Amino acid sequence: MIIRSSETEPSVIYRLLIGAVVPRPIAFVSTISPEGVLNLAPFSFFTVASANPPVVCFAPNFRVPMKDTLRNVRETQEFVVNIVSEEIAEQMNLCSGEYPPETDEFLVSALTPLPSDLVKPPRVKESHVNMECRLREVIEVSLQPLGGYLVLGEVVCFHVDDAVMSGSLIDPDKLRAIGRMGGNDYTRTRDRFEMIRPKV
Repeated sequence: MIIRSSETEPSVIYRLLIGAVVPRPIAFVSTISPEGVLNLAPFSFFTVASANPPVVCFAPNFRVPMKDTLRNVRETQEFVVNIVSEEIAEQMNLCSGEYPPETDEFLVSALTPLPSDLVKPPRVKESHVNMECRLREVIEVSLQPLGGYLVLGEVVCFHVDDAVMSGSLIDPDKLRAIGRMGGNDYTRTRDRFEMIRPKV
């Protein structure tokens, strides 16, 4: 099968992308509005962009009106990425609803906001890894339907639960992170295999 993007509806392309680019890690992003309203939302278009300096990125969809997370990030220049483990999967899913801007998803999900060290948005207490971020750049990738933005944030402080550490490394069996598949499906990170990179 050959599918040319220019000849295919964006909704079909979207389904192809979320079915092929799997599993996708989930950025559970906490922000605060200039008026002080807390916001918490998951994004599965998420990855690492750099280790020096540490930069992570996530990609909210283009929407009218603008998604609360993106508006808050643009206005305050700060956010926190919280990693989603199996035990908070249901609460994360509750936060994916289309709530009005005045809604505090911490209250919706019954998750606990904890003060961050260097940024104003709170972190999620129940998450085992929190990354406090300052905005580096928002790139407008496309303002077409199903288009989006790329949000790059420099991690200025990491919070890692000692319970998920094995020595100096995060233990995936203890973290039990989840990932997003296509549609309504998610995946666990328990089934893994190892391959040693060749020395050339």
